[in-house]
Amino acid sequence: MSSPLYLFKTRRFAPLFGTQFLGALNDNLFKNTLAVIFTFQGAQWTTLNVSLLAPIIGAIFILPFFLFSGMAGELADRYDKARLARVVKAWEIFLMILSSVGFWLHSFELLLMVVFGMGMHSTLFGPIKYSIIPQHMRENELITANALVESGTFAAILLGTILGGILSTFPNGGIIASCVATFLALLGYIVSRFIPIAPSLTPRTPISFNLPMQTLNALRLAYDNRIVFLSILAISWFWLYGALLLSQFPTLVKTILMGNETTVTLLLSLFTLGIAIGSILCEKLSAHTIRPSLIVVGAIGMAIFGIDFALGAQTFHPHTTLYEMREFWHILLDLIFIGVFGGLYSVPLYALMQARSDASVRSRIISANNILNALFMVLGAIATMLLLENGWNIPDILLGTALSTGVVTITIALKIKNQKSK
Repeated sequence: MSSPLYLFKTRRFAPLFGTQFLGALNDNLFKNTLAVIFTFQGAQWTTLNVSLLAPIIGAIFILPFFLFSGMAGELADRYDKARLARVVKAWEIFLMILSSVGFWLHSFELLLMVVFGMGMHSTLFGPIKYSIIPQHMRENELITANALVESGTFAAILLGTILGGILSTFPNGGIIASCVATFLALLGYIVSRFIPIAPSLTPRTPISFNLPMQTLNALRLAYDNRIVFLSILAISWFWLYGALLLSQFPTLVKTILMGNETTVTLLLSLFTLGIAIGSILCEKLSAHTIRPSLIVVGAIGMAIFGIDFALGAQTFHPHTTLYEMREFWHILLDLIFIGVFGGLYSVPLYALMQARSDASVRSRIISANNILNALFMVLGAIATMLLLENGWNIPDILLGTALSTGVVTITIALKIKNQKSK
């Protein structure tokens, strides 16, 4: 077990990783292609204000997490997770074919339906992915598996975002992107067929169609386990902070750094690279055990470099060539380290949530994590819009968020550390 890559040689991990990677790649390829096309060609598609289109896409994608996460958890607790994964991948193939029809017909409404369907795809696959890991992995492999999944997911997000941006610039780029996405979805389905069976531990779990009650039940199951609930809150704040950073990169680059689209891609790439490095570093430092001390270190590091990143943006003054400025390189270094410490922070939290959850309700607890992740990201986006409306600028918001991240994450991390030591 000297190298974490040994898991890629095992059937109990490699097909799951490949299925997740291809799904995340497809999500971001499709969403970014759509966002770029709607942003630059919005008048050809709809009469809505172009500035509203990206937030609308994001809101429609995240809505299924609120509506169907409870049901997704119940399904994953009741049925074979490997079989469910294949059903979800078949749904993805259908959606990508539908997206090509939407681009061909120039149908704004049909493409938004596909966005909703892809959000549902991610909603259904989340509990499968994170509950199948502890079912197929030994306890001393949880950190390794989560580190690889975390770094792979962010790599897929980056690759999908870049590929979507490139394809959207081609003539008939939407149709080309949909064809690529259909191929990736088909490949994901083929890979998913190699996931070993993961039978239900509670095959008599009742399936309710009362969506609000499903959501409340999932949240109640998570809340009843204090260390699991604290882990979920900590993960949710991580996603709030990460989503806020990613959403503000374009505006930060345009208004503060005076860069271009390439600069945005650079910032996104370095942040993603940092998380991948931090995830693998966490695996090395943990010695295959869940170490809450790494969560504390990660929280402190995110706060320190987040504050320095925000202060650097506040005092940034472009002079000559962007890439020649010491202040710019300082900001890039801060961004890498935010990602590195984010990886150290988040990987043990996912492993802790999995290890401390009752196996019979683990999928429903993971669905509660998805619900709260989505809620925190939405609240973060709303808070950002309100602050901007009240005269805050982007560096001020980044500083306020970094300070809040320090207070919230360090407090929760210390509580987790104290709780686990009892």
